[in-house]
Amino acid sequence: MNIIHSMAGNMIERIHLEIIQELDKQKSLTKAADTLCLSQSALSHTMKKLEQVLGVSLWIRDGRYLRLTQAGSYLLALSNRILPQLNHGEMMMQQYAAGKAGTLRIGLECYPCYQWLLKVVSPYLEAWPNIDIDVKQKFKFGGLDALENYEIDLLVTPDPVFKTDLQFKPVFDYEQVLVIGKNHSLKHKKTVEPADLLNEVLITYPVPTDRLDIYSQFLIPAGIVPSQHKTIETTDIILQMVESHRGVTALPLWLVLENMQKFKITPVRLGKVGIAKHIHVGVRKKDQDLPYIHAFIESSLKVKL
Repeated sequence: MNIIHSMAGNMIERIHLEIIQELDKQKSLTKAADTLCLSQSALSHTMKKLEQVLGVSLWIRDGRYLRLTQAGSYLLALSNRILPQLNHGEMMMQQYAAGKAGTLRIGLECYPCYQWLLKVVSPYLEAWPNIDIDVKQKFKFGGLDALENYEIDLLVTPDPVFKTDLQFKPVFDYEQVLVIGKNHSLKHKKTVEPADLLNEVLITYPVPTDRLDIYSQFLIPAGIVPSQHKTIETTDIILQMVESHRGVTALPLWLVLENMQKFKITPVRLGKVGIAKHIHVGVRKKDQDLPYIHAFIESSLKVKL
């Protein structure tokens, strides 16, 4: 007889597995019934009905005690495998229902945000051991569409688009600065103007220029275009190029400060007032109160850069 098929047809139920375990432990119908809060007659009737359905005896009397048959021993082994999984499954369902288990899918719409995310994730994972994290970066998907289409649960972006079904919350502020090599000709300037970049090679991440702050908020309003524009995906390579005077770049000030001991670079303010930016975390409004999403947002507010 195929036990798995039988279970699918509700021939073997959870109570049968629990009873067979207790019968093996207690060697007595009375003690097993007491442990399971059943009457002895109810326990006996339940197991006799199962034996009739299966067409096999599950135990025999051996003096004052009960001894499992081969079929009973097989059912016991099945119980020992399945019951822990069922118990764990029920616990996980409770965790899911309470918003304390699952996978938090995060989308990133800025390259430097990955460095920030690392600082948020470590304490978050420690506080939420049953939550996994999956990260998708901007250059591989459309962040806003992914959030609305349930491909991600949370979007980290410096450019929020406010819509009725989405909620964006600013989690930290930063200044976008020009980054130059230590011996660059602009090193003595406290601020630079767009015209200062006319003869420069500007190195950026591979992002459309209309999404680059140095273009949209600094160069384009002044009608200035640098002599050359190169794109590189990796922050370290960009900074190595800048250190070697192969070009200049624009990065968050906090990221530059973190790398100044590693690279011979200097930050310079873009314009007299600088470029102020805010990183936002966006979620679907219907999900914003889910405990594990709410906890991530709260954790992100505690990260100081």
